Formats: sequence, structure tokens, C-alpha cells
Amino acid sequence: MGDFFKKRYQKNGQYDRTAIGLTAGWLGLGSNLILFIGKFLIGLSAGSVSIMADAINSLTDSASSLLTLIGFRIAGKPADSEHPYGHARFEAISGFVVSLLITFVGGQFLLSSINKIMTPENIRLSPALFIVLSLSIGIKIWQGMMYRSLSKKIDSATLKASGQDSINDVVTTAAVLLSAFVEWLTALRIDGYVGLLIALYILYNGIQMIRTFINELLGSRPTEAELAEMEERLASYQTILGFHDLLVHNYGPANRFASVHIEVDDTWTLNQAHQVIDQIEHDFFKQLQVELVCHLDPVPIHDPQYRQLRKATKLFVRMIDPQLRMHDFRISGQNIYLDLVIPSGAGYQDEEIRQMLQTKMTEELGDYVVQITFDHSYLL
Repeated sequence: MGDFFKKRYQKNGQYDRTAIGLTAGWLGLGSNLILFIGKFLIGLSAGSVSIMADAINSLTDSASSLLTLIGFRIAGKPADSEHPYGHARFEAISGFVVSLLITFVGGQFLLSSINKIMTPENIRLSPALFIVLSLSIGIKIWQGMMYRSLSKKIDSATLKASGQDSINDVVTTAAVLLSAFVEWLTALRIDGYVGLLIALYILYNGIQMIRTFINELLGSRPTEAELAEMEERLASYQTILGFHDLLVHNYGPANRFASVHIEVDDTWTLNQAHQVIDQIEHDFFKQLQVELVCHLDPVPIHDPQYRQLRKATKLFVRMIDPQLRMHDFRISGQNIYLDLVIPSGAGYQDEEIRQMLQTKMTEELGDYVVQITFDHSYLL
């Protein structure tokens, strides 16, 4: 499958996200419809609530595949006047609707299974029942592997969720097959209890998927690997003095944006500074596919007073809390301006930090007034 998709859907070293998503949707839709028809007919003839639950779960998967098709089709549309950042987030919207549908179906079959436990009935067993359910497990294993493989190629949370749902279906169908086998061997009617477990399993996974897509729509933090890669690349530029306030956000998996403050020597000309940040922005887009915007922060590194006060202030900040980070240090007369990055879970409140730093500055450096801007970071 890897060579097939590489030849058919890869251009300039990048996979065509929309084409792969649509292919996965069609493959999933076709296989899920086949599974629904087979399970529904067998469940109806056998009078089994657990098989019927599994059949409707396959119908839900068909609807999920249809939504995946719609989601990737809309997500692949180019930017327009109303959506200048494109439509890629619609992929997450379709995934969210799928997760709601899965949760609703799980709730409906929870009620059906409880009713079957209260009024149990025998399952009408047949060789066809075991054959169809066994084939269903094989198809679902293939489907899960297909979704997972394609999700890795285009880094798709929607396809990853579909792959996990397919693996979940392997478990539920195996449980249905087990209940039918147990009744065939022992005449114990456990169909309602197995249906109850399947319903709870569907509900759990539906709720987990809802949380995943809500986080994606709200704007979740980038991964540690993504942050580390960006920070490592920024640190590799020897011409700049430093960087801070790296912010990352996205409008879909393929539309990532970031901004950062770049510290440079204040004796540089505007053209010199512009050439440096222009190169950084170009490298980020070419190497990481990230649209980066750089903000210049000129630093008077040749001023002895600036160097002395900055070094002392940085030491005082470290004494208060080693986790604190200082940037945008500026001097204007007797006023010292600085930004402090406060990590989540810091030991002191903002006003406590301000008072401690002001006291230390007055004791050691004289009548300087400290003006602090607090940046509460959730990326540290």
C-alpha cells in the first residue's frame, strides 16, 4: 500500500492530503456498508440484540466514513474572501460530528441491552452467523490498519480516530461472537450482558473522541516535539542574540502559523536585520511548513550600563524562582522595564514577584523603579 500511495498521491515529496482522505473515506464507506448488511441480516435472523447493536455500529461507521468524505472534500477547498486561512479545520468539525454520532448510538444500545437483560431471549444460531462475524473481524482488522497507515502519511487526527474505532469494532465483534459461542455450548443467555458491555465501550470511545476534537477546535498546544524542533532551529542562528514569545497556532493540520520575537544588535541597519529575519521565515516555511512571522527586538549590547543592570536583574529573578524567564529588558532613566514569563504552577503570585524583585533591586542597585509585564505561559 505504501508504494501505491507514494506513486499515486505524492507530489514534490508531499502527500496529497485531500486525495488520501477521500480514498480512505470511500474504502471505509464501502467496507462498512458490506459489514452492516451482513451483520443486520444475521442479527435479524438470530434475534440477537448484541449482533444488531454491532450491525448498527457498522452503519454508524458508514455514516462516519461519509462524513469523512465530506470533511476532506471541504477541508481541501482553497482559501477565499470569507475564509482567508482556508477550510482545513472542517476536517476536525466532521470528526467531531462523527464522535457525537458514535456516542448517541452507544446510548441507544445501552437502553436496548438493559431491556434484553430484563427480558432475555434465545439466539437462533447458524453456521452463517459464525462465518459472517469471523469475516467481519478480518475486514475490520484490515480497515484499522488502512486508516492508521494513511493517518501517519498525512498526520490526520480524523483518520487516526477512524482507525481506533475500527480496532474497537474488532473487540466488540469478537465479544458478540463469544456470546453466541457460549450460548451454543452452554445455553447461557448472555447476549444482553455482552450488548451492555459493547454499548459502554462505544460510549467511552465516543466521549474520548469528542474530547479530542473539541481540543483541536479550541486550539490545543503544539506537541513537545514540535516546540523542541522550532526552538532548536531558532537557536541554531548564530547571528541573532536570542528569541522569546514563540507562539504556535494552526488552521488545520497543513496550515500552521507561528510568531516569535527575535533579539538583534541595535547597531544593525534595518536592511541587515530584515535580511536575517527574512531568512529565518523562509527556512521555517521550507523545512517545517510553518508560516513564521518575526518581530524585531533591538538590544543595546554595547552599552556597559545596560549589560551590568541586565546581568544583575537576571540574577535577582533567578534567586526568586529559577523557572522564571526574563526578556524585553529596557532602561529609561530610573525606570527598568522587563517581561517575565511565568510557567504554570509557579510558586508565587504576580504581585509577590513584583514586590520581591523591587525590594532586591532597591537594596542592590539604588532607586530604580521596576515595571514588569507578566507573561503566563502554558508551554513551559
